[in-house]
Amino acid sequence: MHLGNLADATPFTTKDGSTIREVAGPVSLPTDNQSLAEATVPPTGATTAHLHRITEELYFFTAGHGRLRLGDEEREVGPGDCVVIPPGTPHKLFNDSDTEDLTLLCCCAPAYSDADTELLEPEVDARPDTAT
Repeated sequence: MHLGNLADATPFTTKDGSTIREVAGPVSLPTDNQSLAEATVPPTGATTAHLHRITEELYFFTAGHGRLRLGDEEREVGPGDCVVIPPGTPHKLFNDSDTEDLTLLCCCAPAYSDADTELLEPEVDARPDTAT
């Protein structure tokens, strides 16, 4: 049995600029066909518009409020919302709050990889108030 805990996951930044704590997948627990991670977009932050050539994603929002652009459609998202992102579909996530993180669980099949992520705009800093 392989057991992990979110509290033990080391955060890292994905190619799209979101902060991820992977619970299962290549970085953490061994999986064959998928990954599960908690993603966070900080207040006033946004991911870089991107797509995944082969990966299907599920976004399940757990905290905060924001917007998700999926293809040509944009909708508000918040706790309890779940969105299916088919392979090849451009998407971008916005946190419109000045004070609260936008947090979601992200399931990827196959597992997330930077190599499958195609950026569709110049990279942006998802943490605009953070010194680099």
